[in-house]
Amino acid sequence: MGARGADLRIWALRSVAVVGARACTEYGAHMAATLASGLAERGWIVVSGGAYGVDGAAHRGALGSGGATVAVLACGVDRPYPRGHAGLIGRIAEQGLVVGELPPGDHPTASRFLLRNRVIAALTRGTVVVEAAHRSGSLVTARAARRLGRHTIGVPGPVTSGLSAGVHELLRQDAVLVTDAAEVVELVGDMGELAPERRGPVLPRDLLAPAGRQVLAALPGRGTARPDEIARAAETTPDDAIARLYELRALGYVERHGDGWKLTRQAVISVRDGPEPR
Repeated sequence: MGARGADLRIWALRSVAVVGARACTEYGAHMAATLASGLAERGWIVVSGGAYGVDGAAHRGALGSGGATVAVLACGVDRPYPRGHAGLIGRIAEQGLVVGELPPGDHPTASRFLLRNRVIAALTRGTVVVEAAHRSGSLVTARAARRLGRHTIGVPGPVTSGLSAGVHELLRQDAVLVTDAAEVVELVGDMGELAPERRGPVLPRDLLAPAGRQVLAALPGRGTARPDEIARAAETTPDDAIARLYELRALGYVERHGDGWKLTRQAVISVRDGPEPR
């Protein structure tokens, strides 16, 4: 096996593969880059195939965070492929590692890409598939990882996207769903490297004082209410209710209609879907 760069054996102990479609969507490129960046910031090596699409986004995400990345080529390490990534592969050789099973001078072929995918799976603690259609080569990498006893991981996408269909197939089998780098590290890392507890986004109403949340809860789901009606429902004075209503209006939760007040559309959605007011 040829190599340009650092010590592959040491790096393989703390590496994760991030692979996916060449003709990826903006979502796929964004997720690949974000995952790779987060992994690199946590001291993990990002391994991919140097191809266009998800591979390139993953390599750039790791490099952009000052981390290390490994490109596994389906050709000799002296013949960067694809040619459009010659500059990127050169950067990887300087800041990371470029490897290939084939001797210098060898060109890539279809069968060699499949062999390359097996190497990617073998070098890493787990394989993350970001986007993949039903017949994607990235699924070959994931299945090789599964056979080798490595973690098989998938990033979900829109159910209407053919480029996520292969990932969803993996997830229906035994792959683990992840949404960010912390969840990847929780799977492949050492004991105690846990992802933070998910509590949902902080909404503007979460930052309100209890009295403000009480007034917000006192408004009807439909139509308007007068300040005195709101005050009675909120168990406060009319003056206090009016002061709270102006605070809520500044946050976009209520609006004034004549002598009455009503919830904005944003507030109606938040009240329906969010936690109960405290």
